[in-house]
Amino acid sequence: MSDINLDIEIKGARSLHQYEELIKIFLQPKQYRIHGPGSEEGSAHEEGPSVIRLSYDVTCDERATKIEDRYAVARQIYEDLAEITGKRPKWGVLTGIRPVKLAGEVIDGIYGDALDPYEGSDEERLSAFLRDRYLIHPAKADLTCEILRLQDSIAGEAPENSFSMYIGIPFCPTRCLYCSFTSNTADEDEMDRYVDALVREMDFCAKATQRYGIYPESIYMGGGTPTALSCEQLNRVLGEIEDHFDLSNTREFTVEAGRPDTITEDKLDVLVKHGISKISINPQSMKQETLDIIGRRHTVEDTRRAFDRAQRAGIGSINMDLIAGLPEEDVDDFCSSLEEVLKMGPEKITLHTLAVKRASRLKEEDENFSYRDEEVREEMLAFAHETLRRAGYRPYYMYRQKYTSGNTENTGWCRNDVGIYNIRIMDEHQSILALGAGGISKRYFREENRLERIPNVSNYEIYIDRIDDMIDRKKEAFFLEKGE
Repeated sequence: MSDINLDIEIKGARSLHQYEELIKIFLQPKQYRIHGPGSEEGSAHEEGPSVIRLSYDVTCDERATKIEDRYAVARQIYEDLAEITGKRPKWGVLTGIRPVKLAGEVIDGIYGDALDPYEGSDEERLSAFLRDRYLIHPAKADLTCEILRLQDSIAGEAPENSFSMYIGIPFCPTRCLYCSFTSNTADEDEMDRYVDALVREMDFCAKATQRYGIYPESIYMGGGTPTALSCEQLNRVLGEIEDHFDLSNTREFTVEAGRPDTITEDKLDVLVKHGISKISINPQSMKQETLDIIGRRHTVEDTRRAFDRAQRAGIGSINMDLIAGLPEEDVDDFCSSLEEVLKMGPEKITLHTLAVKRASRLKEEDENFSYRDEEVREEMLAFAHETLRRAGYRPYYMYRQKYTSGNTENTGWCRNDVGIYNIRIMDEHQSILALGAGGISKRYFREENRLERIPNVSNYEIYIDRIDDMIDRKKEAFFLEKGE
C-alpha cells in the first residue's frame, strides 16, 4: 500500500474538509492529493503512470438538507478507497466523534422518516439505518444502539434548570509521550497562583448560577491530574465548590486522580471529607516497560496500591483507563493488562484507542504511527468487549477521536454506576460550564437545539494573567449578561 498515489478531485464542494477526513482514514497524507475550488495542492505526485485519478461531483449532496441523504458521494469514495486499499474501516463514512448522539437524533425524528423503510423494533430499524446510510459495520451499529438504550434508561433527559460543570487542573507530574492535552509541570507556588485565579472564576460563576436558579447536575474535576495539587490546594478547591455552588441536587462529583503516584492517603482523606465518591485511577497499561516508554512515573505496584487505598478510604466508584495500541505492546500485553485490572474489580473501565495527535511527542517522533498495525487495535478491542461482557460490564458511553489507529473508538464500561458527566458532554443537550485553563464551556439553547462554545485560554500562565477576560467571556456568552 506504500506505493499508492491518488489524485482526488472534489467538484462542487463548499469545503474539502469533511471529504479529506474520510480519505485520511484510508490513506497517509503523502499518498494522495485532494483538490477542488480554491484548494491547495497536496503532497502526492500529480503526474506519472502510477497516479490513480478519482473525480466526484458533490453538488447534489451539498444542496441536500439535513433530513435528506447527504452521504451518497461519501459512500462512493469509501467503496473506491476500500477497493484500492483493501481496507473497510468499521465506522464507515462517519468521521464525527459522537455516533450515539447521531443515533439519538435519528430516533427523535430530526432526520424525518429515515427509519420508515426498515422493519423490526426501533433499535433494529436504527441499526439497519446506520449500516445502510453510513456503511457502519453491524457490530459498531449494534454497539451504538445498545449504548443509546442504556443512556436513555439510566440518565434520561437533563433537567432544564441544570448544567454540568468541569473544573480544569492543568498539571501533571510528567508529560506522557502521546499527550496533547493542556498539561504542565509546575512548583507549588505556581499552582497556588493558579488556584487563586480559579477561585476567582468560580466565585463569579457561582453567583451567576444562583441569580438564574440553575445548579450542577454533575461535576467533573479533570486535567491534567487534579491530585497533582497538594492536600491543602485540593482541600481549598473542593471547599470553595461546596461553599459557592448549590450541590443539593447534584447527582455525582468525580475527581480525576489519574496518576497512581499522586494518590496518597492524605489526599484520599480530603476527597472523602468533601463527599467525593467517584474517582478515576488510570494505569493505561499494567506492563512496566510500557509505562517507562510512554513517560509515566508510576509503577504497576503503585496502581495496585492506589486502588487498594481508595477502596479502604471509602471511595465507592472507581474508574480505570486502559489504552489499546501503546508503543511496543502486542495483543497479549493489552489482554494481560485488562485481566490484571479486572482482578482489582473497578466499578468502571474506560477503553481508549491510542490517538496520535499533532501536539504529542509521539507524533513528532513517528508521524505515521497511527497507520501501523490497525488490525491489532481491533483485535485488542474485540477481546476487551467479549471479556468485559463476561465479567458483567455494560457499555454506557462512547466517543471517537481523530488520528485514532484503525478508525476505532473509546468506550466506557460499567457494572452498575454510570458517569453522568460523560454521557451529558457527549450527548450535547445540556450546558457545560468549564472553569480553569483549557476549559471550553458550552451554552445549550434548548429551543434551537444549538450549542455556543466559550473557550478559556489553554496556557495556565495566560489564564492567570487574563482571568478578568475569562470571567467577562462567561458573563456575556454563557450567562448572557451585558458587559458594563
